[in-house]
Amino acid sequence: MVLERTAVNPSTWSLEIGYNQGEVVTGHTRTLYLAGQTAMSSEGQPLHEGDIGAQLELSLDNVEATLTEAGMTFANLIRLTIYTTDVDALLPHFGVLGARLGAVGAAPPMTVLEISRLVIPGQLVELEGTAVA
Repeated sequence: MVLERTAVNPSTWSLEIGYNQGEVVTGHTRTLYLAGQTAMSSEGQPLHEGDIGAQLELSLDNVEATLTEAGMTFANLIRLTIYTTDVDALLPHFGVLGARLGAVGAAPPMTVLEISRLVIPGQLVELEGTAVA
């Protein structure tokens, strides 16, 4: 079975900032639900306290590692939720996200939420997603 993704964009404004408003996905046989990924080392230590850009990059690395372990890539990501303690501080670093996803042609529907804090002190961003293969 071939994975097919069809973008659903009743208007096109979201494409300018790198995501589809919806996607119809057919032909998949496996679904991976990713727990929130933060800037944690492989030993479980929080890294890059106070540096939201570095935390975003490491969170993406951790998403990619989970996808790889499941035999998937960013191209399989069909949903992404971004939690942050400071949307304004995160937005200048969105190019990192766009570059990593754009490299494989992925523009999954996403939501960005500002929250008061994350579970682990010092963490500023957390990525949660769904992937299919």
